[in-house]
Amino acid sequence: MTALDLAGPVAVVGTGTMGQGIAQVALVAGHLVRLYDAVPGRAAQAVQTIGARLDRLVEKDRMSAADRDAARARLRPADSLDELADCGLVVEAVLERLDVKQQLLRDLEGIVADDCLLATNTSSLSVTAIGGALRNPGRFVGLHFFNPAPLLPLVEVVSGYATDVTSATRAYETARAWGKTPVACADTPGFIVNRIARPFYAEAFAVHELQAADPATIDAVLRESGGFRMGAFELTDLIGQDVNEAVTRSVWESFFQDARFTPSLTQRRLVESGRLGRKAGRGWYDYEDGAERPEPHTAERARPPAYVVAEGDLGPASELLAMVREAGIGVREEDEDHGTRLVLPGGGQLVLADGQTSVEFRDVVYFDLALDYRRATRIALSASQDTSPQTLAEATGLFQALGKDVSVIGDVPGMIVARTVARVIDLAHDAVAKGVATEEDIDTAMRLGVNYPLGPFEWSRRLGKNWAYALLDDLHMRDPSGRYAPSLALYRHAYASDKREGTA
Repeated sequence: MTALDLAGPVAVVGTGTMGQGIAQVALVAGHLVRLYDAVPGRAAQAVQTIGARLDRLVEKDRMSAADRDAARARLRPADSLDELADCGLVVEAVLERLDVKQQLLRDLEGIVADDCLLATNTSSLSVTAIGGALRNPGRFVGLHFFNPAPLLPLVEVVSGYATDVTSATRAYETARAWGKTPVACADTPGFIVNRIARPFYAEAFAVHELQAADPATIDAVLRESGGFRMGAFELTDLIGQDVNEAVTRSVWESFFQDARFTPSLTQRRLVESGRLGRKAGRGWYDYEDGAERPEPHTAERARPPAYVVAEGDLGPASELLAMVREAGIGVREEDEDHGTRLVLPGGGQLVLADGQTSVEFRDVVYFDLALDYRRATRIALSASQDTSPQTLAEATGLFQALGKDVSVIGDVPGMIVARTVARVIDLAHDAVAKGVATEEDIDTAMRLGVNYPLGPFEWSRRLGKNWAYALLDDLHMRDPSGRYAPSLALYRHAYASDKREGTA
């Protein structure tokens, strides 16, 4: 099944931000586009707004004046649904209420031709449930664009329980013909991105709720060590705390209150207080005029150790040994089976975050995972009350000698980046095992949909097949609520043979 013919008109119902964006994408691709809104006059206003956006594209040399004029000629408002009768595709982007969407689709089904593809841009409702109102749900599919639709490349093509393969394929090829990057997805709460991204927010909030670090420090560690474009607190302020919390709650409730998706009580209180983020002037951070952005905790300068002893394999942090040598600090390697640790001159240990806590061991400092230890500009350390000041100072001085800012956080297992990445990897493996999407599509979705520096499976390959499982298993022992219990899929992956070369 090929993409829709450009000669055929398409329609968008609902002229809010997403509706206008989707209409613009189809319009620029070359389609005749009809806009309908139940509120009189709004479709005409949307036509004018889209026209103004096309003008700006011309001003920025992203579109020629001739192409703009041709696009404007292909766009028109519709006064009634009856004017959409000859469309080959109708995408609804109306209110996120199941009853509203179902009624609209029932009305459309009595108007459009039998071969017209019907689609929803829902981000939180079940595609299967919406399509359940149709006589022929086989032609109904989810086309989940990301905001702003004209700029962001990802489109999740979601097949409901009754969606025909031919319909999903046509929707997929149409999205690709429109210049987007489509990924195929089964109908599951949150689809790909909103399902697998939950730990990025949840673990940052959990570390904060444990009083281990403040939002500015957690955000800085996620950016400067984890390689994420934005930290969880600043990103949810940008999205809107009410919007982000609603998605989290929807996914949690749709999974029958699965502990892995539990919402944050602190975020709930933020929403209840009206601190919704940038749009309200205040969220996790203050955005009022003159407000100063809080600085992350950064440790004072400390003297680096003269040498370190590397015992065992440092695994994902093995690059540190070369960096330590380049900094003029001596390294002695001992082939001991002690896992990922460095022994400091005072006898204390420096250990890569592994899901355990400093208080369980004598004189230990943990250091967090980094996407790339050479490029990272900040490293988080954690220590307990039993860690000696000398050991913490030596660990701090060591990373400072490597050119890193150091943030010391509380004694939390898995720290910040490590627990976040491990949980994202786990949810990704679980999604593949349950037929939600392929490994390739999940990696694509997470890189393009939420700007992750690596897809979960690419990250998994870098870290090693047992890394995420071992860390989560340790976390689960310390918090047996079920939140950190590794999935069966991750367990199988961790203990499977390496017969499939290149597996994540």
